[in-house]
Amino acid sequence: MAALSTSTRIAVIGAGAMGSGIAHVAARAGHTVYLYDMNAEAVARGRDAIGKDLRFLVGKGKLAEAEAEAVLARVIGSSRIDDLADAGLLIEAIVENLEVKQKLFRQLEELAGPQAILATNTSSLSITAMAAALARPERLAGMHFFNPAPRMALVEIVSGLATDPAVAGTLYDTAKAWGKTPVHASSTPGFIVNRVARPYYAEAQRVLAERAAAPATLDAVLREACGFPMGPFELMDLIGHDVNYAVTHSVFDAYHGDRRYTPSLIQRELVLAGRLGRKSGQGFYDYRDGAEKPAPAAEPAAAALPALAVHGRLGVAEPLVARLAQAGIAVERCAASAAEEGGELRIGMARLALSDGRTATRRAHEEGTPELVLFDLARDYASTPRLALARADQCSDAAWQAVVGTLQAAGIALSRVDDVAGLVALRTVCMLANEAADCVLQGIATAADIDTAMRNGTNYPEGPLAWADRLGTPFVARVLENLRAHYGEERYRLSPLIARRALTGAPLH
Repeated sequence: MAALSTSTRIAVIGAGAMGSGIAHVAARAGHTVYLYDMNAEAVARGRDAIGKDLRFLVGKGKLAEAEAEAVLARVIGSSRIDDLADAGLLIEAIVENLEVKQKLFRQLEELAGPQAILATNTSSLSITAMAAALARPERLAGMHFFNPAPRMALVEIVSGLATDPAVAGTLYDTAKAWGKTPVHASSTPGFIVNRVARPYYAEAQRVLAERAAAPATLDAVLREACGFPMGPFELMDLIGHDVNYAVTHSVFDAYHGDRRYTPSLIQRELVLAGRLGRKSGQGFYDYRDGAEKPAPAAEPAAAALPALAVHGRLGVAEPLVARLAQAGIAVERCAASAAEEGGELRIGMARLALSDGRTATRRAHEEGTPELVLFDLARDYASTPRLALARADQCSDAAWQAVVGTLQAAGIALSRVDDVAGLVALRTVCMLANEAADCVLQGIATAADIDTAMRNGTNYPEGPLAWADRLGTPFVARVLENLRAHYGEERYRLSPLIARRALTGAPLH
């Protein structure tokens, strides 16, 4: 397979934000592009939007003015569908309605040449179902861009049951030639990104439903400790709760009510109230004039203890020990337990350990050590500015204050959350990895393509499967099994792929 040559004309059907963005990308790559919409005013607006984007790039010094003029000249507006007859690739970017899209593709199939490729920018509808309406379903594939198309790198190339591999290969190579980062996926509800990302929203809403912490605190933990570009609540407010809730519902329905994708009742209430996020002025946060965004919770300053002892191996949290030592805390390692997994810090009478998916209260009870505090996952313990902590119900105030003060001495802001299983970041990352692993197992995409999609489509700091490999598949499996034992729900069932890899410690990549 090879990319379509720049002499191939591209047709984009639908002149809204996505359609005009795709037309911009293709024209920048050197193609003549038909930007079609039944509404001539929409065509004019779409072409004007491209011109505005190009002028912005010129103003930033990223594009010469002559080149910007040439790009815009290659975008030919049309409200006559017959004008698209000589296009070699026709990309649909219209309303998300299967019957409407099927009707359009039947029309395009009759209009376009026999070698022309048909592509849909759908974000959620079945490619297989869409193609079933065609005489030659093998010529249709998904070419899912992310908004805004000129700036977002990812393009999901989605094959339906009948899609010719050569068609998918040509679209992949073409997207690459257009400067994008393409990935292959099989047609499944949500494809890669919209499916794998569901736990990012779902786990945050689950923790909120248990009243473990406020949205501002949960957002800060995932943003500052894990490096996600936005917390889940501020991201849902940006997307719009009507849109986010609808996508979750579509995935839930498409998987025949699989409880893993159960929509949030909290989000349903926001939608019913018309609190759709930024666009309506209220969501999880208040965006109206004069409203202030609440600050994340942080523990008040406490006194540090001068020394601590390390028992066992802390795994990914080991850099925390060096950070505490650099802060002037005397560190003693217990030689007798140096090889033990699931290590902990002894700070005075307190035990401090990384969560393993159990609540602190249960773990303290099972291990017979009441003075237990658990800390959450961080991407880099050597530099994280914030950590979430939870204390066992049995833990004394004195033990809690000793832990808080000692960690604060290392420059870490501490957000207390109520004793919820898996805390915040750990359960979120493990559930993202679990969903991604099922996608690999089911042949939706490769591990490499899934991680690429999540880094480029959602700007995650790390692919969830690579993250799971860094944590270790046995640890991820243990966290998920503990979550399932705690809740007793299928939502937390362990992916068979992670279960298998955990037995030997093998990675997911």
